[in-house]
Amino acid sequence: MSERALVLGGGGAAGNAWVIGVIAGLFEAGLDVTEADLIIGTSAGSTAAVQITSATPTQLLAEILSAVPPQRTGPIRAAGGPVPIGPAANYMEIMSAIIGAAEDAADMRRRMGAAALETDAASHRSAQTQWRATIAARLPSQLWPQRRMLIPAVDAHTGEPVVFDRHSGVDLVDAVAASTSNGFGVPPYSIGDRRYINGGYRRNENADLAAGYARVLVLSPFGGRSLHPLDWGTHLAAQADELRAGGSRVETIFPDSNSQSVLGGSMEVMDLSRRRPSAQAGYTQGGALAEQLTEFWR
Repeated sequence: MSERALVLGGGGAAGNAWVIGVIAGLFEAGLDVTEADLIIGTSAGSTAAVQITSATPTQLLAEILSAVPPQRTGPIRAAGGPVPIGPAANYMEIMSAIIGAAEDAADMRRRMGAAALETDAASHRSAQTQWRATIAARLPSQLWPQRRMLIPAVDAHTGEPVVFDRHSGVDLVDAVAASTSNGFGVPPYSIGDRRYINGGYRRNENADLAAGYARVLVLSPFGGRSLHPLDWGTHLAAQADELRAGGSRVETIFPDSNSQSVLGGSMEVMDLSRRRPSAQAGYTQGGALAEQLTEFWR
């Protein structure tokens, strides 16, 4: 059995900052989880996964804390611009309706991909160019790390999950851009002749991809919550049960009450103005957790 896996779940701009804060808090308290043998990053977690393999947690935290807070003039999406009107503005309503109509997780992914392709704007090419540039600017390195890294996404045409790694023949920036596309505010992302939507549609944190690793540490900005019915088995708790049944030890880090208060809800985490307080709260939480996680990780 391989050794240590680090799983970073999605959670928008604020969730990414919280993850970086937690990892920096652990790091400065003497526990470096960035040395994991496998890193799995989904959606905003895929951005964090790349960031921690190409810069120190201290550097990443400092960048967040020193950034000029954006002026809040209206709803904000992860790319930094206003949330578009129309389908993208009703993203949560669309997603809830699709989940409610779906028979199971596979049916939900197919429906989600079809809806994203159907509502895609005619300006897809320019939107894709802009989104790729946005993602590239967030990554300290645009090269796949030598250690194992997995970045999940979903094929919008078929609803089938895909998992990108350095052997996939896909640029790292493209893999992250695909995993972070929710399909509505950020259109399905093209790689070759295929288009992809968010890796969180596969399973929320995709921790099950760490099967075979002795110790699995999961950071979940949404606290393991899911909009999916429990019987679909996509919740983090189900993933953790599967890992433990396979012999893995699993530890999870969820936002504490202070972190949760600044992260906000499912759409509020997209607000760039929440990044600094979320990183600060995560840093404090990580520092407090370092001692109790040391035996598990080392």
